[in-house]
Amino acid sequence: MEQHKKRVQTFGRKKTALAVAFLSEGTGVIKVNGKPWDLIEPKVLAWKIYEPIALVGADKFTNLDIRVRVRGGGKVAQIYAIRQAMARGAVAWYQKYVDEASKRELKEIYTGYDRFLLVADPRQKEAKKFGGHGARARKRKSYR
Repeated sequence: MEQHKKRVQTFGRKKTALAVAFLSEGTGVIKVNGKPWDLIEPKVLAWKIYEPIALVGADKFTNLDIRVRVRGGGKVAQIYAIRQAMARGAVAWYQKYVDEASKRELKEIYTGYDRFLLVADPRQKEAKKFGGHGARARKRKSYR
């Protein structure tokens, strides 16, 4: 009987962007939609993707391959969805394949830095209504 590869699948959300992260045993490769993470544009936000790894130390991710599929939303929302999926994936990996104590430690580090690394942000754009230019703005009333 063959040995099954260890895998974890998690997701992250921000507005309408949805990212699905696949973590498996490997050599430490991080790819987003088939590209290495450092080729992501805009460069300023590319480091946001690396945040979950930098917070706990790259040594904990040396034997993990992370592949992320992301769609929907804008560039910023996609980046935030990716980082959430990666952080959730790391916590799930440590819970499933390592031990509960290190999982709890990871969770505390992530929530202490930014709660939205593990918890989805439920805010959405408010729908436009009739009688105005936007969700709340109304047309000006003129008597002459």
